[in-house]
Amino acid sequence: MRIIVRAGTHDRRSCPVSVHLSSASEGRYPVLLEEAAGRAIPAQVEPEGDGVRLWWILDNLQAGTERVYFLEWREEPHRNQVELSPGEGRVEVIVLGSTFTTYHHGPEWARPFLYPLVGPYGVSMTRRLARPEDRDMDHHHHRSFWVAHGDVNGVDNWSEMEGHGRTVHREFLRTDEGPVFGRICALGDWVDPDGRKVLEEVRDIRIYALPEEGRIVDMEVELRASEGDVKFGDTKEGGIASLRVQPSMEVRNGGRIENSYGAIGEAEAWGRRASWCDYSGPVEGRWVGMALMDHPDGFRYPTYWHVRDYGLMAANPFGLSYFHNDPNRRGDYVLKAGGSLKFKYRLYIHVGDAREGRVAERYNDFVNPPEVVAE
Repeated sequence: MRIIVRAGTHDRRSCPVSVHLSSASEGRYPVLLEEAAGRAIPAQVEPEGDGVRLWWILDNLQAGTERVYFLEWREEPHRNQVELSPGEGRVEVIVLGSTFTTYHHGPEWARPFLYPLVGPYGVSMTRRLARPEDRDMDHHHHRSFWVAHGDVNGVDNWSEMEGHGRTVHREFLRTDEGPVFGRICALGDWVDPDGRKVLEEVRDIRIYALPEEGRIVDMEVELRASEGDVKFGDTKEGGIASLRVQPSMEVRNGGRIENSYGAIGEAEAWGRRASWCDYSGPVEGRWVGMALMDHPDGFRYPTYWHVRDYGLMAANPFGLSYFHNDPNRRGDYVLKAGGSLKFKYRLYIHVGDAREGRVAERYNDFVNPPEVVAE
């Protein structure tokens, strides 16, 4: 099979790409051979509908050019570049031989999260986890990279104050490792303080085998009204995709917030809609950053941003009355019984600020990927 990738009008660097195939060679492993260079590129397949989806990483394809591959199926697999190591209440994610993050889902936590997120130069990008005795740390519920909302049928599944709700891990629907990506797909229940189920969550996380200076994590979240109608209340206290950065990165400590419209800092970016928002700053003497990107396929794109100079960056599509400072402009949303809400985000970890990290270009890769044709 011949596969052609066309860059389009943008340069492509370390860009995950994929194509649907009607069938695969059962029991064998895919390899892409570049027509021009002759080198073998690791590839990975996963089931999709009546066929499979083939994934690989496209590197350094210039705008206006194309690359041709030949697909082969081999007996021996490529070495897994993203490995998963499960433990009690946790799944460690190892990328290119080094720990990148761990998915924490044990009952001791109010809701699952990824921690740490190891970025460029091997530094941890998110704040350490708060302990009960850490009275000098604000917002103990800000746990690295998590999913939450503060008013769901009146239940607070954002804070960890008395009477808060929880997200209870039920099971893993998929845990894949491979030469291109690792995937953690988990089913959980949002419950009230008495343990009564409010809704179901499917959190689907894909982590690519990219070097630490340009890590990418894709996260799709589906919230299902499995128990009846669900009202997502208008509150600023929430973020379907939420990050808390290292203290040294905070704007109040010299860091920088920037969004897709060029807004700088909390005063310009908080409560504003944008397709992406970036938080960067120094960690251990090096400037690094993280961008959260919202996809047009998600709910209420482009999302509103609950982003603060003290280190919080969260995508919140519900808190409209707060963001517009208008009690009559409501962001409440009622999800009817049996329905679902879908959100699609990309987390991009990079060197430097948004400009040096080429966040706008990487966002284009996310929403306007290269054209791929299988012949």
